[in-house]
Amino acid sequence: MKPEAVMWLLATMLPGLLATPTVSDAQTPEPAKGKAVLVTGASSGIGRRITEQLAADGYFVYATARKEQDLEALGGLKNVQPVRLDVTQAADIAAAVEIITRAGRGLYGVVNNAGVGTGGTFAAMSWEEFDLVMQVNAYGPVRVIRAFEPLVIAQKGRIVNIGSISGIVASPRSGAYAMSKHAIEALTDSLADQLAPLGVQVSVVEPGNYNSNIIKNELARIGVDSPAIQSVGYAPQPDRSKEKDPEEVAIAVEHALFDPKPKRRYLVVPRQQEAEMTIRKQIEQLAQLNEDQPYSYDRAALIKMLDEALTRAPPQTK
Repeated sequence: MKPEAVMWLLATMLPGLLATPTVSDAQTPEPAKGKAVLVTGASSGIGRRITEQLAADGYFVYATARKEQDLEALGGLKNVQPVRLDVTQAADIAAAVEIITRAGRGLYGVVNNAGVGTGGTFAAMSWEEFDLVMQVNAYGPVRVIRAFEPLVIAQKGRIVNIGSISGIVASPRSGAYAMSKHAIEALTDSLADQLAPLGVQVSVVEPGNYNSNIIKNELARIGVDSPAIQSVGYAPQPDRSKEKDPEEVAIAVEHALFDPKPKRRYLVVPRQQEAEMTIRKQIEQLAQLNEDQPYSYDRAALIKMLDEALTRAPPQTK
C-alpha cells in the first residue's frame, strides 16, 4: 500500500500535527486578569521558559520545583509564586492544593511539565531507574490532575500535558522514556473526553530537541559509567546549550491554555528533520494497522477520508 493511502489515519488521529503554530505564526492571546496557572517542573529548561512566558504576558504562575535554590530563583520573577512540589509525593501535592486554594485566585490552568529523562536498554536499566521514570513522567501528571481538577473545573479552564516526539518515535535507547511519554498520549485523549462536558479542554504539547538540563540531570542521577548508559551505543550529550531555546514550546503552551480554539496536539520541533521523522513514523504505524486485515480500506476510501480529515484540520501553508 502506498504511503499516501494511509495518511488519512494520521490526520484523523493526530490533526494537531498537521496545523502546528510556529513562533511567528501563533497569535499570543490577550491575558485575562485574574487567571492563574500551575506549572510543574519549573526550575529549568522548558518549565522555566513556560513560566517566564506566561508571567511576562500577565498571567499569575504557581511555579513548582523541589530544590530550595530553584524556588528562590523562581521567587524573583514578577507574577510568579514558587511552590515546593515533588510530583511523586502525595503530601507535597496536597500542600500545594492547600496553598493555591487559600490564595483565593482559583486555578484556570495546569501545565504538567515535570519530567525526567533516561536512556539505555530495558535489560541494562536498573528497576529503580525505570520505576522513577514512570512515577514522574506517567503517574505524576495523573496525581496532579486528580488533585487540581476540581479547581480547574470550577473555572472551566485548561489542562496542558507536555509530551514528547519520543512518545511517538521510540528509539532502541529510549524505551523507558518513550513508554512514559506515550502514556501521555492516552492520558490526554481520555481526559479530554472526560472533561469536555464540564467545559475543560485538554491538550498535549509534543516538543522535539530543545535546550534543557534533562540529560545533564540523568547523568548526575545514574552516572556516566552505568550499564544503561553503556548499552546499545548510547552516548548522551549533557551540554544542550547549542540547541534552540524552548520559546516555541512556551508559545504553544500559552496558545493551548488561552486560545478560544486550542488544538488537541501541538507538534513543536526546532528543525524540519524532527517533524518529518515524527509524521513518517505515524504513517508507518498506521499503514501497519491497515495492512492485511479483514477490514482494510482501499486507496480510494482512504484518500476520501484523508480529504475529510484535512477539511477539519487543514495543514498550515506559507
